[in-house]
Amino acid sequence: MKRFVETIKNIWGIEELKDKILTTLGLLLIYRIGSTVLLPGVDPESLTQLQAQTSEGLLGVLNAFTGGAFSRASVMALGIMPYISASIIIQLMGMAVPAVQKMQKDGESGRRKLNQITRYLTILIAGVQAPSYLANLSAQGVELTLSPGTFWFLAWVTLTTGTIFAMWLGERITDKGIGNGISLLIMVGIIATLPQAFFQEMLSQVNQGAGWVAFIIELFALFVITMFCVALTQAVRQIPVQYAKQVAAGGRMAGTPSARQYLPLKVNAAGVMPIIFAQAIMFIPITILTGIGADGEGASWMITVFGNIQGFWYNFTFAVLIIVFTYFYTAIQVNTNNIADDLKRNGGFVPGIKPGAPTAEFLDTVLSRITFPGSLLLAVVAILPALAMVVGLNTQWAYFYGGTSLLITVGVILDTLQQVESYLLNRHYDGLMKSGKLRGRNTQSTFS
Repeated sequence: MKRFVETIKNIWGIEELKDKILTTLGLLLIYRIGSTVLLPGVDPESLTQLQAQTSEGLLGVLNAFTGGAFSRASVMALGIMPYISASIIIQLMGMAVPAVQKMQKDGESGRRKLNQITRYLTILIAGVQAPSYLANLSAQGVELTLSPGTFWFLAWVTLTTGTIFAMWLGERITDKGIGNGISLLIMVGIIATLPQAFFQEMLSQVNQGAGWVAFIIELFALFVITMFCVALTQAVRQIPVQYAKQVAAGGRMAGTPSARQYLPLKVNAAGVMPIIFAQAIMFIPITILTGIGADGEGASWMITVFGNIQGFWYNFTFAVLIIVFTYFYTAIQVNTNNIADDLKRNGGFVPGIKPGAPTAEFLDTVLSRITFPGSLLLAVVAILPALAMVVGLNTQWAYFYGGTSLLITVGVILDTLQQVESYLLNRHYDGLMKSGKLRGRNTQSTFS
């Protein structure tokens, strides 16, 4: 406890870090206030059916990402999700479109261009998603206090503007605050429902369930799963790398001969993105079949299977997609050819492996081997909420037992703590840990 208090004093004693933390908290507060503001023309008393629709299933996951704004018909109902969709599209285009690949390699100037394209694409996606959301409001019997034409126009503009404002808040947090702004907005939306879910589950177990013992066991299981997610996020395979002694000006030898370092390859280099990809794919059949009004036996079976997140076939398909997308996204994130070229250019080599193509082949083999258990563990984490629901946990409470909610929360907290620790160490203070080092994700943030 004494060390904790001392660390807080050290953090507060760094003026720049204190200002960044206060700025971040202020902008996050603005985002949360915005998520409670109702769309113009919506009768708040008629949202019961909408809230029931978003209490579980895939819409429940989307509602959790927006911190409940989706079910409240808020001006922030779309949240930051259009920006995430735009970021994913740009990353995928980087594999197939030469112009995007060139911008990715152009350093800071290319990054600025890609960010600008992502912003425009976000506005386009939000503009397309807003009418779908409004159509769902009508389908759920939400009553209006304005004429339909006026409401649709105002709500369409408001929802699109809300997404733009959320995107601006995220970028301001990244520039002026601490941590990755977009990821923090998602995390805040997720944990906003935690207190309510906690007390509902506690009251349910104490009053109707097995009592305090069962609830304490649930808390212990949540702690174990959280530690498992931390280990999965930070796990790396260290590849030894040696650098030959270099000749400095005047013929003198510089550097330590054969200095050995390590190249960390993450067991889960794809982060949470495979789960997001898989959830998007799982949502497509229901959307299409519902949209075209299909009523055949096969269509009913598809809607039943893919609409029941507790069902066996849903979770089996979900897990297989996650394993496939883990390999796919790891291939996007980790370019072994570029790593091998960089090592060769800087005089580095893996002991026993020839520089160049053999090194790239060796790294690719190692990456494939460690990605397989990483993908399996990620799939297990993803289906844990469904298992928690099967054993009787409250739906909202079960979402915190794995899946995107827990992985995003763990990853964002580790990234933010890593930045705080960097400030402390740069000012010659002790870090956040007595020993070791916060590795975070050692890559770009998921949604940066």
